[in-house]
Amino acid sequence: MVSVGQHPKIQLLTYSEVEKVAGYVGNFQVTVRKKARYVNEDLCTGCGLCEEKCPARNIPSEFDLGLGTRKAIYRPFPQAVPSTPVLDKEHCIYFQRGKCRACEKFCPRKAIDFEQQDKLLELEVGTIILATGFDPADPSSIAQAGYGLDNVLTGLEFERMVNASGPTGGQVLLKDGRPPKSVAILHCIGSRDERYHEYCSRVCCMYSLKFAHLVRETTGAQVYRDMRAFGKGYEEFFNRVEQEGTVFVRRSEDVEVTKEDGHLLVRAKDVFTGVKVDLPVDMVILSVGMEPRPDAGQTARIFGIGRSKDGFFVEKHPKLAPVETASSGIFIAGACQGPKDIPDTVAQAGAAAVAALDLMDLGKVELDPSIAHVRRERCSGCGECAIACPYRAIQIVAGIAQVSEYTCKGCGTCASACPSKAISLDHYADEQLVAEMQGLLSLEVS
Repeated sequence: MVSVGQHPKIQLLTYSEVEKVAGYVGNFQVTVRKKARYVNEDLCTGCGLCEEKCPARNIPSEFDLGLGTRKAIYRPFPQAVPSTPVLDKEHCIYFQRGKCRACEKFCPRKAIDFEQQDKLLELEVGTIILATGFDPADPSSIAQAGYGLDNVLTGLEFERMVNASGPTGGQVLLKDGRPPKSVAILHCIGSRDERYHEYCSRVCCMYSLKFAHLVRETTGAQVYRDMRAFGKGYEEFFNRVEQEGTVFVRRSEDVEVTKEDGHLLVRAKDVFTGVKVDLPVDMVILSVGMEPRPDAGQTARIFGIGRSKDGFFVEKHPKLAPVETASSGIFIAGACQGPKDIPDTVAQAGAAAVAALDLMDLGKVELDPSIAHVRRERCSGCGECAIACPYRAIQIVAGIAQVSEYTCKGCGTCASACPSKAISLDHYADEQLVAEMQGLLSLEVS
């Protein structure tokens, strides 16, 4: 990220959101809202003095998932690029009470700007790559998982705990500050389950093994459905963790976490013996799966791309065009397209970058010959076609529908939606289809 931030040909817009995308491949007009952080990026050196002096403290940290705290002015995460902090208006004493401004008083560069406003940037770009990531599945909707009980953590929460820069300095601790003597790691929470997500999230097995390795000094128990160690070196790592003394219990679909006599109790059914297993433990780690970001639907509408039934962005073709979308010039990479681990994400990101670069180097765009055509004399300008078009290729101009040949994909949705039959597809007109059917029906069958 440091290299990206310092690259002379890369404009890095952080703390910003895309609000609108118009145009077509090679000529996209993108509206970006650069949100006010109330710190002048050109003056700030990232010294951290404003954070140190800020009196508004003990605010739950989003990066530490509520396990740690932050100030009202803070950097979103360590090693953030740029290192410019952000001022949180909702918790800032000055914005709430009209007094304080300690950060402004102590800033040696006078970089604090309480009058800063959002800016709308209009960008012209040729291609777009979407890499919006994923969200961890919310285990609070899974009652039997026990999330909400003390010392029941998600995988990401445990990841922050064992990180050296995390809220506990890398120590595995219970809520009362003691180290746990036993830890259970439950697989497939929110994945491979018809009640939540049917798909396999792919990464849960291996990060569960990593957690078992990290807590090997304690008594670790893996409670899983089956192990999917599919990657390079993954099976060897599984064997290594097993040799370190981790107990593996293959369970049936249902597992329940309860609290009895002040201790957590994991109830599962051994899939091999059919015997119910009760595991008393001090800590439970829920290996939650991946799911689309909450705003994935809004993002798909802004960029004019499709989504699968699971809510992830859908590619043009799973084998022939795995990083392209149905909208020319817009590519996808990473877990926004579906659950995948880091190596697969990096590989797909490289493929998306090459595909975008290849399109720009070509300098020309191949158009689909089968696009929609409007018969002006029949068009009533009702706008039904524009509403139905999934690619936003139709606009109503002077009471007549107009089709953009650059964005139309010839799907035929507009033709079926038009009440006056004013739109047809080139090479697929109603007269042509009727003639083909008449020709087929006129053949004699021997």
